[in-house]
Order: sequence, then structure tokens, then C-alpha cells
Amino acid sequence: MTKPITRKLRCAIYTRKSNEAGLEQEFNSLHAQREACEAYIASQKSEGWVLVRDQYDDGGISGGTLERPGLKRLMQDVEDGLVDVIVVYKIDRLSRSLADFAKLVEVFDQHGVTFVSVTQQFNTTTSMGRLTLNILLSFAQFEREVTAERIRDKVAASRRKGMWMGGVPPFGYRVENRKLVVDDEAATHVRWIFAHFLEIGSCTELAREVAKRGIRTPRGNRIDKKYLYRLLNNRAYLGEAVHKGESYPGEHDAIIDRETWDRVHAILRESPRKRAARTRSDTPALLKGLLFGPDGAAFSPTHTHKGGRLYRYYVSQTVLKHGAGACPVGRVPAGAIGCAVIDQLRAVLRQPEIVAGTWKAARAHADDISEADARAALQQIDPLWDELFPAEQARIVALLVERVDIGTDGLNVGLRVDGLSSLAREMLAGGVGEAA
Repeated sequence: MTKPITRKLRCAIYTRKSNEAGLEQEFNSLHAQREACEAYIASQKSEGWVLVRDQYDDGGISGGTLERPGLKRLMQDVEDGLVDVIVVYKIDRLSRSLADFAKLVEVFDQHGVTFVSVTQQFNTTTSMGRLTLNILLSFAQFEREVTAERIRDKVAASRRKGMWMGGVPPFGYRVENRKLVVDDEAATHVRWIFAHFLEIGSCTELAREVAKRGIRTPRGNRIDKKYLYRLLNNRAYLGEAVHKGESYPGEHDAIIDRETWDRVHAILRESPRKRAARTRSDTPALLKGLLFGPDGAAFSPTHTHKGGRLYRYYVSQTVLKHGAGACPVGRVPAGAIGCAVIDQLRAVLRQPEIVAGTWKAARAHADDISEADARAALQQIDPLWDELFPAEQARIVALLVERVDIGTDGLNVGLRVDGLSSLAREMLAGGVGEAA
């Protein structure tokens, strides 16, 4: 009598472990799962079960997501018709999400693939098997959610105790024995940053000063104004631990004292426009070193008080040396001459020949800049000018202006073409345009 031919069923084993702990061991959880599944497949040899060569393993990946390399390869092979049976140690190794599991089973059914758990023998081709699997999977998802809640509660409780719960340590600290410890060299930089911000009140200017001092992040990256905002708002420097907006006394030492912190945040609470207006009088010499009289002598900034008010102006070196009347233009009001120069600059920046010259000069440094880019960059200066800090305004004027010659018949502003191209590149890179 001829024996009936048994159809061979290609069996793929899928293994998973939620975390990486122990994966470096010679025999780990993934090996144990595979060994149990291989033994089960061997016991079904009479049913035609054979093990496929490919291995589908995901170590250190949660079962709450389908974004797993091993699982993706397995599903691709299922869709390609290379697998007949999927064998796992427990159903939660495949997925802990009921919704995700339903998607997987739907794909299995479409391709005639059976799903088997070694410790919970089910066949997903039957309605009873699917019901039982869904019940067990519901408990698996419940267990996962409860575990996540326990972890969140543990983190919250630990933060309330001021403990460091991992992640990238703030600049100025390092981690030792799972605790934040002050890094003396970096902490010196942090204190300087806070102190210097109190002096200039501008993160834009501060970023430039930080770059000049060669201060970089622990990873060697450049410190920009966004990084500085985060640093200045990090309550870890007060020795505090923060969780969901609430601050608690931390286990680590403070780098910044409370008085410095409060003074810095009093400045940060002000709008950039108010800060600019408040500090505008701190650096009034917009044309320092740039203004010259009809006799070629330089003008120097000075000021006087009258009736309780401060008046600023520029005076000719000729007048300072030889007295009033020695120069036809002896002194000029700082505000008036500054506004006149700025008005000329605004008009010049809109001229097509200036835009074209700026574009050509900028292309020597970056050939991907278009003429439209150069025009847009220069046009940004006008609406942003009044929001800039005085120090930033003075820097831009020094960048754009070669010299200003004043005479009895008016003034002449000489431009720096290379300065125009530098400013255009800065505007395109986002380095200009914020008051703070």
C-alpha cells in the first residue's frame, strides 16, 4: 500500500527581546527561544514541517511597534510565498498590541500562513484559535500598558526626589554612578555665558562671543543662539530636577546661583523689541571710526547733559585740537547723522546695481546663491533694523560702510562691496535678524 505524500511546510522562527540586557552573552534569550522552537518543529517532522534557513531575530526592540527589522524581513518573505508556518515561543514575542496583531494575522490569512506558539499551541486558521489568541493578546497588551505606567510613575517619583534619570547631561555636568557631577572646565564656560548675557542681553551677540572664545558643545558642535536659549532656561544649573514643568531640589550641585538666574530671566521675560529699546542708549556710537569731516579729520563720539537730559553727538578732531571755528562742520547730533546714514543705506540696498554687485561678490564664496537670493537677503534688513540691538546695528554698519564724509553740502556714504556679500550670506544662513 502506497503511503500518502505529506506536503512540506516551511517553518520560520521569529524571536524577540524587549531590551538589550544580556544580548552580549554567548547564550541569551533569543537563543533559548530559537532552541525551543526548533525542538517543536522537529517534533512535527512527521507532519512535513521543515525549518527554513533564514533567521528572524529582533533584540532590544519593544513588541509595541511593528518597526522591527527582523519582523519586516519575515513579513516580506510571507508576502513572497516563502513561509508556510510562523513559530514563536510565546505570542507576545510577535506583538503586544492587539491592533498590530490583527494586521499581522490578516496578512497571514491572505497568504495561507499558520501562526503557532510553542508554549500556547494555537492554529490561527480556526475561529476558536483566533478567539483564544485575541484573549491572550489582550492580556499581553494590558501587561505592557501597566508596565509602561509603572515606569512613568517610577520616573516621576525619582525626579521628585531629585534623581538623575538618564539622557544627555546638561552642558557643565557629567554622569558618574548615575548621578550628575559638575565638570569644572565646562561649568566655568556656563558661568561665563550667564554673566556675559547679563552684560549684553542678546543671545545673537552672545553666540558670536561664544564662538570667538572657542566654546563648543560636549560633542564638538557649534553653539548657536537656540542652544543658548535652552542653556539659559535649564533649571538643572540651579541644582533642580524638572519633571513635566515642575521643579524639585536635585541631588546634584548647582552651577548658577539664584540671584544670577533671576537677573537673567528678568531680561529674558522682556520682548526683544523692549530689550533693544532699553539698551539702545548703551551703545550710541553707531558711526564710531567711520565719520570724517571736510578737512579729512575724524569725528569722535561724545555727550553732554542739559536739563537732566543726555545729548549725544560727534565732534571733529580738528575742533578738539584747535577750538571752535577750526572746521566748517565742527559737531553734529549723533541721532540725526545716524538716521541720515541709515536712510541712505536703506535706499542703496534697494538699487538693482547694488544687488547685482552683491550677488557677484557672494558667488565667489558660495556659487549656489542666486541673484534673487541676494535681493531677498538685502531686503530683509529694512523691516528688521529697528528690532536689532545697538551693538548688532553698529556691527552691520561697520560691515557695510567704508566711511562717511560729511560737508557743508551734505554727506557721502562709501560702501564695502565685500561687506554687502558677507551680510547677504549671513542673512541667508539666518545669522542676522533677531534682537535677542
